[in-house]
Amino acid sequence: MPRNTPSPRVCSDCDGFPVVAITTGTRNPDGTRTTLPVNCPACHGAGTRRTAALARAGR
Repeated sequence: MPRNTPSPRVCSDCDGFPVVAITTGTRNPDGTRTTLPVNCPACHGAGTRRTAALARAGR
């Protein structure tokens, strides 16, 4: 029986793909390309965004 758990909010900036590999154009001695992993700046590599917590101010 399925549970009614809410799904996490997917990051709107990366659409759930938080880490990508970018090639630098150079090759390693074995012939493979050199890549750099880059995280999404909005969700910091998590793939989901947290909603802002409400803070009570004043009295």
